[in-house]
Amino acid sequence: MAYILSLETSTTVCSVALHQDQQLLSYSELQMEKSHSSHITVMVQQVMEYAGVSLEQLSAVAVSGGPGSYTGLRIGSGTAKGLCFSLDKPLIAVDTLSAMAQQIIAVTPHPERYLFCPMIDARRSEVYTCLLTHELEMRLPVEPVILELSSFAPELEKQPIIFFGSGAAKAQELLASHPNAFYLSNVKPTAKAIGELAREKWQAAAFENVAYYEPFYLKEVYITKPQGK
Repeated sequence: MAYILSLETSTTVCSVALHQDQQLLSYSELQMEKSHSSHITVMVQQVMEYAGVSLEQLSAVAVSGGPGSYTGLRIGSGTAKGLCFSLDKPLIAVDTLSAMAQQIIAVTPHPERYLFCPMIDARRSEVYTCLLTHELEMRLPVEPVILELSSFAPELEKQPIIFFGSGAAKAQELLASHPNAFYLSNVKPTAKAIGELAREKWQAAAFENVAYYEPFYLKEVYITKPQGK
């Protein structure tokens, strides 16, 4: 019997979930920008108390590993690492885009007929994305993509693709007329899905080095000094 606490902070939505094996025991979600740092520890406490489980009973802590918001990923990884250090528990990192895809695959009839393309808005015409089969096998790797009319053209000719996530609306503007393209724009990463995939990693003992773990930021962050008058 494994208790896994999962944290999702890669986008503007912050969520925390507690699973016992494959069963979801409690869940908390907050859709408020720039709130992760001030609310996530409270959410962890609420989730644990609601389930009647102590932090010491945890088997592992899982975190959304990216890509996504630089600040959000740092908050999530910092919180997860802090819990793991203090409780002497293993750390599990779950790919954010795979977790998003898992949510859609689970509710798609005959998912083997499709490819799945999770997209996180990276501003302007860019998205963080990849292309996955219904078994979460990578057809195209995780990368930042500047969307164009020809994006995913070879893949769309071979198989229907479901585009989803905060960046799907951008794809729809360019690819809407293609008969093999389908869109779901209201899909967000959740700690529920992180916990579901974390269970598999727990069974395989696929743990991170707590001291050296860093999220998959995908792109470097450039910080500039403000211009003086």
